Amino acid sequence: MEEFNQEFSRMIDRLNGSQPDLDWASRFILVIGILLVTYFITCLFRHFLIPVIQKITTRTKAKWDDYLFNKEMLTAFCRIIPPIVMYILLPFAFKDMAYLLAIIQKGCTIYIIVAGLRLISQFLNSLYEISNEHERLKNRPLKGIYQMINLIAIGIGVIVIISILIDRDATSILAGLGASAAVLMLIFKDSILGLVAGVQLSANDMLRPGDWITMPKYNADGDVTEVSLTTVKVRNFDKTITTIPPYALVSDSFQNWRGMRETGGRRIKRSLLIDMNTVHFCSPEETKRFLSLGWISKETAKQPQGEVNLNVLRNYLLQYLKKHPMIHQEMMIMVRQLQPTPEGLPLEVYCFSNTTEWYKYEALQAEIFDHFIAILPQFGLKVYQRPSGNDLQNESSTQTFVS
Repeated sequence: MEEFNQEFSRMIDRLNGSQPDLDWASRFILVIGILLVTYFITCLFRHFLIPVIQKITTRTKAKWDDYLFNKEMLTAFCRIIPPIVMYILLPFAFKDMAYLLAIIQKGCTIYIIVAGLRLISQFLNSLYEISNEHERLKNRPLKGIYQMINLIAIGIGVIVIISILIDRDATSILAGLGASAAVLMLIFKDSILGLVAGVQLSANDMLRPGDWITMPKYNADGDVTEVSLTTVKVRNFDKTITTIPPYALVSDSFQNWRGMRETGGRRIKRSLLIDMNTVHFCSPEETKRFLSLGWISKETAKQPQGEVNLNVLRNYLLQYLKKHPMIHQEMMIMVRQLQPTPEGLPLEVYCFSNTTEWYKYEALQAEIFDHFIAILPQFGLKVYQRPSGNDLQNESSTQTFVS
């Protein structure tokens, strides 16, 4: 024991500079001691402080600290502790070996930078999760901005690491990179354009994750699942994935259906072609029947020539739509004629459903036009339909039989 105390005293004297250098045995013991101290401090933080911090954050009412001090974030912070402790303590073991100490400390510094970059990356991920929980920010395409900040941090970290390895000032390396700015802009063109486009999309609220967009140029028709620095992912309704560059959404035109979802009504705009040969003034029998059904008023029935059957149909359809429980009554409801065509007279239904769900919308639209087609004969009207080969063949057979 006495010999150990004497050896430890001689070691302390050497560290204080009273003796010129250390022997390899003392140096080895110091290195082992430094590693043990580093391991102890790291374990203390990992197994004691991290659980304490997590218990404190779970008891608070705020949610942001749960993301900012989550396990991944604290683990990333733990990785910085070993190189910092070693950087501080290694001079005690290699005080008399300046060249070797400089190399080891360079390695520790690079380790600190790499661990710091991972901490910054995890911090940005936590900020992204916090923004997704925020009422105003959750629908903003901020992922690309966070990715660009992370990319800038990595670029600065790489420059600092290179300056450490070659013993040059980082500013001189940056000055050299300035001369090759055109090459860098060419390499990072998509990232730069993506950042600018992401800022524009976010500032003008043009696109949010979850929006339904249509962009025929890229065959995109579906919901936006992710907006990142270089790509916008769209899950189409056929379950395929379309990736679009963010700057294409700024420079080109695309259709965003978010307004339709926010208003709660989806437009129905469809027409039937009426055979114009069936449009006529109502006969006295038709007028009497329409009056008994309440489809025309008594004043209209007293007109000298009678009402036109197509006008009666339009009024009937308008009242039908205004009484339908699935039609949005606060939005425009209209039944109108369009420009006549060689195929007939288009009669268009223009209204909005009170649901934006695709399945219910299509079912409602089908229900309206099923009723539309089925009710036409009661007004003495027919839908125009081009004759098929069977129709012509049957007509020819009829004429032959008659002759």
